[in-house]
Amino acid sequence: MNSVIQRVSQARVVVDGEVIGEIGAGLLVLLCAERGDSEGQADKLLAKLLKLRIFADEAGKMNRSVQDINGGLLLVSQFTLAADVSAGNRPSFTNAAAPDEGRRLYDYFVAQARQAHPVVQTGQFAADMQVHLVNDGPVTIPLRVA
Repeated sequence: MNSVIQRVSQARVVVDGEVIGEIGAGLLVLLCAERGDSEGQADKLLAKLLKLRIFADEAGKMNRSVQDINGGLLLVSQFTLAADVSAGNRPSFTNAAAPDEGRRLYDYFVAQARQAHPVVQTGQFAADMQVHLVNDGPVTIPLRVA
């Protein structure tokens, strides 16, 4: 699975003019299931992002995780992370999981996150979403697990 993690002071997802997911301080996680991905990759990715020490401690060093600060997770599906632009100028998305499989893995990831972490909000799979965020730092980390 492929992801981009952004440390935020706040973030929200809007669909059709309505806020459907919103967090304060925490992580905005853009998620992409790719062909061949499984629950194993989802579990590894979730474990890594929950323990990723990218929040400041008392000394200002990145030493705390989203769990340590009781921050929120905003999980947003984004198949375009599978884009391949190596040939031509139009991205190819053949590396993305098929829509049904992508939805299954996204739903699995969300369910696992909700079991492991108290504050989990989401976007809407396959919807036209507007994502608003205040990137804190900025801190943006691409994270892929095989």
